[in-house]
Order: sequence, then C-alpha cells, then structure tokens
Amino acid sequence: MQTAIIIGVGPEHGLGAQLCKRFAGLGLHVFVAGRTRAKLDKVVALIEAEGNTASAYVADTTDEAQVNNLFDEAAHAGPLSVAIYNAGNNTPGKIIDMEASYFEKSWKICCFGGFLFARAALQQMQGSGGTLLFTGASASMRGRAGFGAFNSSKAALRVLAQALAKEYGPEKIHVGHVVVDGAINGEKIKTRWPEYAEKLGDEGMISIDGIVDAYEYLYRQPETAWTFEVDLRTAIENW
Repeated sequence: MQTAIIIGVGPEHGLGAQLCKRFAGLGLHVFVAGRTRAKLDKVVALIEAEGNTASAYVADTTDEAQVNNLFDEAAHAGPLSVAIYNAGNNTPGKIIDMEASYFEKSWKICCFGGFLFARAALQQMQGSGGTLLFTGASASMRGRAGFGAFNSSKAALRVLAQALAKEYGPEKIHVGHVVVDGAINGEKIKTRWPEYAEKLGDEGMISIDGIVDAYEYLYRQPETAWTFEVDLRTAIENW
C-alpha cells in the first residue's frame, strides 16, 4: 500500500487534518504527524471511521532524529507516494525588539524543518518518484513591517522548495509549493481570534476544501505538465 506523510497536523478543522483525510480517501495509508498526540489520534479516528487507514506519529519538525524516525517507520508500511510539509506558525514582531532565539525558532520551524523533512522524503523517493509539497503563505512572497521573522523564514522555505524542484524533477520527483494568501476558514482562527474571524466572514477567509483541492491537483499532475507553485486567496483579498 502506498503511503503519505503529512506533518504539521493540528485540530480536526485545520488544513493539516483535512489534508490527511483527503489523501487517505485517495487510498493512501497516511502518517499523521505533529506535536500533540491527542489531536493526531482524533484525526486518525476520523479517517478510520470513513473506512480508510492512518497512523499517528508525534514528531518535532526541527529534531533530525525524530523526522528520520518518522520516515523510517513509514517505510515499513509501503512506498512513499506523497509527503507534505505543513508546519510553521506566524511569528509577528518588530526586529528591533526581537530576541535572537525567537527569530531562530521561526527559521528552524519554517525552513530548517522543511530541509530535514525534504531530505528524508527525497531519500525514499529516489528511484521511484513521488510528490513533495510545502505549505507557503503571503509571507513567502513579500516582506511586511512587523513580520520580519516570519517573512524571511517562509521566503527561505519557498526558495528551498524551488531549488529542490529543479534538482529532483529529472528524477521524477514533483516538488510543489502552495501559497495560502490569507486567513484559513478553520478552527484555529475561530478559536484564537474569533472577533477577527467574524470581521472577515466566510467570504473573507479561504476555504479549507479549496486549499486541499490544490494539493490534490498537484499530486495528480502528470510529469509532462507539472506546476511548481499555486497561490490561493479569496475573491476579495487585497493582493
């Protein structure tokens, strides 16, 4: 059975969880990876309730051993078909006031973790091909006052992904980057910033199902017509 590894999975109504459900529905055994066991187990239970298969795996994306162990565990289940790096929370703040450790942590989660994840995925995909996808943001494309740490971290991940796409495309490994330009209409924003979510309304937040459609689109593309980057936003987003 072919497998998928998706890291950066949180609440049920979040992008990571919905990606897991979609790819499990395509017949892949999904390794649901993130930092919180209870959330991972809940996603696995939802997948199994739909008649599909998944395994939960607790892993820190910045820990080399944990990332490698995740891929080693998945290798026992079957060949790796798709790997998705969905880790990286927003890290706002003015540079002049910022602790060096705060900036470093932002970079480690967004970019260094992406490197560890990509390297492990590529090692398994060599010789057989596969799809490696990264979640980006508007921060991947442009700098913005008050978001220097996040901008530089996500931009670094995007350039890493582009380099990987060029380096491993000839080996039939499709590397793609999905720019999510705006707030996601999911559990996180509604729980943490309910007033902001209410202000935006459904029309002002990006549909999770629509985002997941883009990942599936990239996954299904034939090697004679690959897309590197897709950017997603609402019709009313100012860009």
